[in-house]
Amino acid sequence: MADLIQEFNDYRSKMNEKLLADNNKIVKRIFNLDTNAYAAGALDVKTKELLGLVASAVLRCDDCIKYHLETSYKEGVTHEEMMEAMGIATLVGGTIVVPHLRRAYEFWEALEEQH
Repeated sequence: MADLIQEFNDYRSKMNEKLLADNNKIVKRIFNLDTNAYAAGALDVKTKELLGLVASAVLRCDDCIKYHLETSYKEGVTHEEMMEAMGIATLVGGTIVVPHLRRAYEFWEALEEQH
């Protein structure tokens, strides 16, 4: 299952490098805005990552879900906190979110196995 995490991160890194090397001002600004939005402020990083996770699940973006799961895990989010957040996402997003919940759970298991 560690391959699941490695493949995701390798692809993300490779493509981010290519996108940023293209030197498009709009893309660079969006990446910068994203980085700054998730920095600690009135809300801590852990809370912001859980918010990002819920929004990503409701919007049904598997890549975004994986990113926020991994960052949340690194920020100390527990299994219980992750499941509670994903429960809210499923409630808000409806049953169409359930397949994303399954894949999120699988990715979280891979994160737990890796550490």
